[in-house]
Amino acid sequence: MSAFPYRLGVLPLLLLLAACGSTPEQPSSGSRSEAKAGGSVRMVPGKRGGGYYKDDGPADWVPENLDQIPDAEPRWEPLHKWANRPYVVLGKEYVPQTQVRPFRQEGIASWYGKKFHGQKTSTGESYDMFAMSAAHPTLPLPSYVRVTNPANGKAVVLRVNDRGPFHAERIIDLSYTAAHKLGYIGQGSSRVIVESIVPGEMGNTTYAAVTPPPRSAEAPRNSEDMDTMFRRLLEEERESPPAALPARGIFLQLGAFASAENAENLKNHLTRDLDWLSDPIQIHRAGNIHRLHLGPYPSRAEAERMAQRIRVALGYAPTIVTR
Repeated sequence: MSAFPYRLGVLPLLLLLAACGSTPEQPSSGSRSEAKAGGSVRMVPGKRGGGYYKDDGPADWVPENLDQIPDAEPRWEPLHKWANRPYVVLGKEYVPQTQVRPFRQEGIASWYGKKFHGQKTSTGESYDMFAMSAAHPTLPLPSYVRVTNPANGKAVVLRVNDRGPFHAERIIDLSYTAAHKLGYIGQGSSRVIVESIVPGEMGNTTYAAVTPPPRSAEAPRNSEDMDTMFRRLLEEERESPPAALPARGIFLQLGAFASAENAENLKNHLTRDLDWLSDPIQIHRAGNIHRLHLGPYPSRAEAERMAQRIRVALGYAPTIVTR
């Protein structure tokens, strides 16, 4: 990630002079440190480090004033139409919350960087590694959380707009800037406390209270409706006719979604976490269900061996299916 070569010579010197007279590429919108006078952002070379996941590290250029990037400002937002539907990943069932309410969780946080920068999140927005955001398996999208690092007492307020992580030992994925401000960029992960923020309830927060909007016909579904939807999702997954899928054989099923966008989002996450896979992850649609499949495998024994490798890597094993 070095910005310039270190070898001496005329050509490198000319390149260096040219670089000094140019402006480095800026991050995507939303990552600007608007708190600075004039809203300008000065970029500096990204620092190397061994704590991030494989090659998913900091960009070649990062904002110089990461510490001054302001926290997210909690406000009432309508919940996303598709991102809060139930789903299944690696055999584990997830039923996202459909109301912003008090929530507290303690566990391991990781962070994701340049390998996802610019890609779609579960809400359809572009992921910005320099913004104050996070991914969570079940919190409403979008919503807001306070994340505290108990080791040093540092805390940040983040907007949750993505799903993940899907690793048995992790509870939340933070943006690069959020992890930097909490002081665990070098380690790659840290124990944290996650607390949801309900706009309008002051609690221990320092932001201004926000009045919730009146209820409308677009209010989130209640828990009974979500349970019914989740049962239908699982029933359709079991009962969809194999003829609706193009290929035959033994496959590993990594996930199942009612939303094509959420299926694509999981595919991107698993492609990063399982980058040693030789075969691409495929998305197949049958009825209203979008399934992530890996394979086909010549035998069930081969499929079981691959399922075990994935279980060791992520803590959960995919389901073996024949179609």
